[in-house]
Amino acid sequence: QVQLVESGGGSVQAGGSLRLSCAASGRTFNNLAMAWFRQAPGKEREFVASISASGAWVSHADSVKGRFTTTRDNAKKTVYLQMNSLKPEDTAVYYCATDGHSNFDGATSVGAYSYWGQGTQVTISS
Repeated sequence: QVQLVESGGGSVQAGGSLRLSCAASGRTFNNLAMAWFRQAPGKEREFVASISASGAWVSHADSVKGRFTTTRDNAKKTVYLQMNSLKPEDTAVYYCATDGHSNFDGATSVGAYSYWGQGTQVTISS
């Protein structure tokens, strides 16, 4: 059993920045590869970024690379998504997810992940 809780969402103007956090419990956090997804109303959930258990490897979707960066602090059992140069099309509910183990392959499909947080709303205005 893994529990994930996102926080840090809110409303910001285009061009601004926001930092999301995802806190994990239930298992040793440093054994978990993690990922970020987002889902806008009427859209399918899409991959945003992923990070290996150690933080040594990261992957970012083409739509966000150069603007978003995912990092982690295993001592705090938390993964972060730093979002800069935000655009209105970034508006969505953001979710963190894990497959429940340390393997990292940068998977982008929703089906690759077994555990999900409740999501946090990010709204970008123009």
